[in-house]
Amino acid sequence: MTLGIITLHLQIPGCTSLKEKRRRLKPLLARLHRQFNISVAEMDQHDAWQESLIACAVVSNDIGFTTRSLQAIPDWVEVHWPDVVLLDNQIEVF
Repeated sequence: MTLGIITLHLQIPGCTSLKEKRRRLKPLLARLHRQFNISVAEMDQHDAWQESLIACAVVSNDIGFTTRSLQAIPDWVEVHWPDVVLLDNQIEVF
C-alpha cells in the first residue's frame, strides 16, 4: 500500500476577504476530489486572504498510479483554474 501527498501553495489574486477566499476555494477543492478521487483540504494560510496551502492525498496499492495521479494535479489546476496562481508544489510518496 502506498500513500501519496501533494501540497499546493496557491495565490488567489484579488481576494479582499476570507469569505471571498472560501467562495473561490470551495469549488476547486470539490472539483479536485471528483476529478482525481482524492482527499483534499486546506492545510495552512487560513487567515491569509490571498494565499492558501492545499494538501491532496491518495492511497493506492500501486506506487506508479499514486505518483502519476499526483503529478497530474498541478497541470490540471493551472489549465482549469486560471484565476489562481500555483506558486509551488511538493509531492511525497510513502
